[in-house]
Amino acid sequence: MHGVTISELIEKMKLRNTTPEIDTDKIVLTHPDVNRPALQLTGFFDHFDRERVQIIGYVEQAYINTMDREVKRRMYDKLTSSQIPCLVFSRGQNPDDDLLEYCNYYGVPCLVSDKTTSSLMAEIIRWLNVKLAPCISIHGVLLDVFGEGVLIMGESGIGKSEAALELLKRGHRLVTDDVVEIRKVSDETLIGSAPDITRHFIELRGIGIIDVKTLYGVESVKDTQSIDMVIKLEDWNKDKEYDRLGLEDQYTEFLGNQVVCHTIPIHPGRNLAIIVESAAVNYRQKKMGYNAAQELYNRVQANLKNGQND
Repeated sequence: MHGVTISELIEKMKLRNTTPEIDTDKIVLTHPDVNRPALQLTGFFDHFDRERVQIIGYVEQAYINTMDREVKRRMYDKLTSSQIPCLVFSRGQNPDDDLLEYCNYYGVPCLVSDKTTSSLMAEIIRWLNVKLAPCISIHGVLLDVFGEGVLIMGESGIGKSEAALELLKRGHRLVTDDVVEIRKVSDETLIGSAPDITRHFIELRGIGIIDVKTLYGVESVKDTQSIDMVIKLEDWNKDKEYDRLGLEDQYTEFLGNQVVCHTIPIHPGRNLAIIVESAAVNYRQKKMGYNAAQELYNRVQANLKNGQND
């Protein structure tokens, strides 16, 4: 399983490292949750979530302050020797010298944050959930179109990047071209991003590589975007039946999550950018409770009833 180093945690959460001698690049987090070791401070280590970030809040520190030094040292010894990845003190509280001694001895980074305990926990959990989420890479283009994450897929050379360029010209934003990294951050949400190496670049056959951020400005790009719908481009096949009403949504699956999917047949003269825009607006309408296909179906049904009544 991929992980996050303590060095990355320190940088992201702007933590102060009180044990700088310990190599934080080599300690890796693989669990997205945190733990407040209140019970462990009393000596109860059954069912201890030792692989999580351990957070010492105001209450834990207040309890530590009531302990005799010998009891406290025994507790520090047991806590730091249990292979925890790190200790984080919230509210700017500073660890005492006894704890730092044990942290350095057992190689446990001891960190300090100025944030309140609850906001620090929420921020770490949210960030780790994204960083440690199951991840796949697929071939496609991801854009933010009217606030909806539209993933354009199709065979190589079918025109995905050209459609993306036209959408950029119309004021929409590029997340990634060619390779899309998809992370499952919850059972409802998929987040797409670009590999670091190709971020903000588009490849256009016959022209080469275009730097979108430099060409169109920072407002034309975005680092991450939820994936709300998929547009699959394919060559027009006159023998294939294409959905013309859209009464029933079609879906495709990534990492166990279902995403609405439209298959768009391509042939010369079709303006892909307008089709993608229309699909995004239609999707927004459906989310807001209006379904144009259903409305048409209702009108036809009402018309038929009126015809029968006449």
